[in-house]
Amino acid sequence: MSKPRPDGITPSQTVGPYFKYGLTPNGEYAWNDAFTSNLLTSDTSGERIRVEGTVYDGDGDVIADCILEIWQADAQGHFSDPQDAHAPPNSPFNGFGRCDTDKSGGYVFDTIKPGVVPDADGKPQAPHILLAVFARGMLLHLYTRIYFDDEAANTSDSVLALVSSDRRATLIAKRKAGTNNVYTFDVHLQGDNETVFFDV
Repeated sequence: MSKPRPDGITPSQTVGPYFKYGLTPNGEYAWNDAFTSNLLTSDTSGERIRVEGTVYDGDGDVIADCILEIWQADAQGHFSDPQDAHAPPNSPFNGFGRCDTDKSGGYVFDTIKPGVVPDADGKPQAPHILLAVFARGMLLHLYTRIYFDDEAANTSDSVLALVSSDRRATLIAKRKAGTNNVYTFDVHLQGDNETVFFDV
């Protein structure tokens, strides 16, 4: 006869590693991608952009087995969510994507540049993409934001204003030289260049 389990909190476990088979098959397995890193469809409106970068650990080594998820508004600043009363019904853009890092720690999202969205008080926020990071050894996934270096609205964004000026650059994607639509955004989980993460 087995002993009864003691009451208490369920033990924690890390949020990785992952089974690529189910979460990010990317055509490597006979399994359909529920979500991909390409959020674009032929009828998606807005400025088409690519956000790419590398994920690093605290020692500056690349992380080749983590998952990134993004959630964003469309070009008009509407989320594909029933709670967004201003979002048009049947919008072709759902605003959610998922990507795993490759052997060199790299990732790529093809999407559109999001529009301005209001904060909880109705004040406009600069265009941004919400980013969640899941990685081996982490007990909780991390949340951050991706802003764009060519947006004047960054100076008045209420969330960016909460971040000390010397750390704000970790939230800014830079337009890649020689391109019209590619932005670079590296993620540092720890260390001197640690990306600012939010407690949500």
